[in-house]
Amino acid sequence: MKNTSGVFVSILIVTVSIFACLFFLADPAVASAGGEAAGHHGANIGEILPVWTIIPFAGILLSIALFPLLLPHFWHNNFGKVSAFWALLFAIPFLYAYHMEAFHQIIHIYLIDYIPFIILLWGLFTIAGGIVVSGSLKGTPTLNTVMLLIGTLLASWVGTTGAAMVMIRPVLRANAERVKKVHVVCFFIFLVANIGGSLTPLGDPPLFLGFLHNVPFFWVTKAILPHMLAAAAILLVMFFFLDTYYYRKEKNKVKDVSEVQEEKVPLKIEGLHNFIFLAGVVSLVLVSGYWKAGHFNIMGVEMHYQNLLRDVGIIVMGALSLVFTSNDLREANDFSWFPIIEVAKLFAGIFMTIIPALAILKAGSHGALAGLVAMVKDPVHYFWVTGALSSFLDNAPTYLTFFNLALGKLGLSEAAVPTALAAGTITANPAFITFLKAISAGAVFMGANTYIGNAPNFMVKSIAEEAGINMPSFFGYMIKYSIPILIPVFIIVTLIFF
Repeated sequence: MKNTSGVFVSILIVTVSIFACLFFLADPAVASAGGEAAGHHGANIGEILPVWTIIPFAGILLSIALFPLLLPHFWHNNFGKVSAFWALLFAIPFLYAYHMEAFHQIIHIYLIDYIPFIILLWGLFTIAGGIVVSGSLKGTPTLNTVMLLIGTLLASWVGTTGAAMVMIRPVLRANAERVKKVHVVCFFIFLVANIGGSLTPLGDPPLFLGFLHNVPFFWVTKAILPHMLAAAAILLVMFFFLDTYYYRKEKNKVKDVSEVQEEKVPLKIEGLHNFIFLAGVVSLVLVSGYWKAGHFNIMGVEMHYQNLLRDVGIIVMGALSLVFTSNDLREANDFSWFPIIEVAKLFAGIFMTIIPALAILKAGSHGALAGLVAMVKDPVHYFWVTGALSSFLDNAPTYLTFFNLALGKLGLSEAAVPTALAAGTITANPAFITFLKAISAGAVFMGANTYIGNAPNFMVKSIAEEAGINMPSFFGYMIKYSIPILIPVFIIVTLIFF
């Protein structure tokens, strides 16, 4: 252990020194801009940062992709250190070059984004871990398709994370005896953890952010319903035929076993009181969007009372679930804390290293990605660019960036959003309506393209691996599943709607 720590510290010191030199040798203006930027929180940091400051973010993504494949034992024991390495590789030179502005950016992303993200994930993970679905659940193609459909419909009302945490264990239990089941988990990520959450602001963070910026609550339900139904229907049909193919192959190999009559055990749901706590979490999230209770500052970061209440309330809901749910129920679910610990450690590094990418994107035409932003003109561009970036970056700020870009292009203010979206009225703006449909669908749908595209994706992967399923690597998931299956679906959606 001491050896590993010593090597880690040595490599960190060397690479941080090299990366720090890049800040100054590549662009000497960066150093002088640091002091100036310190007085303007977030005002121009994205205009100053060069593209290569995203290297640590690319590094942590490559680590997640390659280490489990090439050095699985090392990764299992040291993924927290690897995450910390990339985080510090960016944070130390960033703080040295930009002083208080860098400190503000780091504090802001952890207080506003990371901590609420982990609290919500922990609360839903804890509560769902106390809900046990038992009985004769046999993972036939029909049952699997029905369970995916239920999860897809549930996702818009309890959130993709809530639906994923509630449904993943019953799905895994039903398919425990199946040989081929990786595809079941991947389609689960496509539908339950992403596309299903596109119908309300409760479904996915970017839509909730839109709700906070004056998009009417049920606008997205009417606007995205056709897109969601088309994508979900295609994927469910594809899944049914793929699962049927694998199921018949397995059944033919074990004909003798299949002829044995198994005792039917009635379907039973235990830990029902956890649905009360789940409803409590959903209510707290909804209230935080409607209630404007004022704010206070922590080290220059504006903290809102309603958000603080939401986060404390979610912790209370999770704690109540722990108190009132017996350990036997959690053991029946093969519940362990490893998945949430893994996600917390890895995303602590991801949220740190993602700072320059989000800042540059937010700078729009004044940042290093100005060329990319300038290309976004038509609905098809909004759909694919928002979606492509949401596959790797946090989809909430990506949504907000292109939401504001669309407003600017059309000369609309945020206050005019409700009337501009009121189809059939004289104040309606057809162009903005189409743009926002494309942005909303892209941000939610394409979060399924990678394991880090949306909060529950990595959690579902981790829970599946805990259950003994050999899930594909980061790139394996993309090459074998998301690219060949999802991209054609999104092309169809584009041709029909955009």
